[in-house]
Amino acid sequence: MDHLPDDNSRYKYADYWNERFKTEQSYDWLGCFSKFQHLLEEHIKKEDSILILGCGNSSMSADMYSAGYHSITNIDYSSVCISTMRERHSDCPSMTWHEMDIRQLSFPDASFDVILEKATLDAIMVEEKSPWEISPQTACFIHKTLTEISRCLKTGGRFVSITFASPFIRKHLYARTEYNWSVKKYSYGEGFEYFVYVMTKGEELSPEDAALEKKLLEDMKSPPTRVVTTLNEAEEDFLFNIEL
Repeated sequence: MDHLPDDNSRYKYADYWNERFKTEQSYDWLGCFSKFQHLLEEHIKKEDSILILGCGNSSMSADMYSAGYHSITNIDYSSVCISTMRERHSDCPSMTWHEMDIRQLSFPDASFDVILEKATLDAIMVEEKSPWEISPQTACFIHKTLTEISRCLKTGGRFVSITFASPFIRKHLYARTEYNWSVKKYSYGEGFEYFVYVMTKGEELSPEDAALEKKLLEDMKSPPTRVVTTLNEAEEDFLFNIEL
């Protein structure tokens, strides 16, 4: 693929994406909106205020707008992306675009009914060799991001995370009492399964997830379990660099 970097660590940096977005028209990680639309319709109402994290040049925002979700705020840390997408979708007046760091959201508390990310957190963890023992830097990045997401959600609001990461390697990041949300898992895809996690603000963790959190806190120094998965060849090479 023309836009693959020489080093997968480049996926974490804005300058890589700025260069990529200068020429790439559109790319949808983990499939287009139609693949998981049925799941979003169960958890997102047309009148909800929606924040999309790491929007990139995906068609998802425009597809959602066409489907009737008109209150959409998009953020990305690539200035090129935001400028391009703002101009491209200028005919969608209630959809806005902002250059912003997901670790420091410039919105008041309880601003959104829904906060949505698709493969943004996957890209942040691109260099991690073990999903159970991520580096202190990445752990801090993820924690700051999830704390900001929780802060900006209204009570009863939903954080929707779309990812290739199975519950074995992602749920332990989300199932934390401090974020003040419950966690539910759904999936989609043929041949390769993708996952949709829905965290509802103000709901308690299930007994199962509370037990998972307790066990993980007690066993933080235990050796990680290696889980092997097979990835769809259509996905970009960076996914293969994460040892699951």
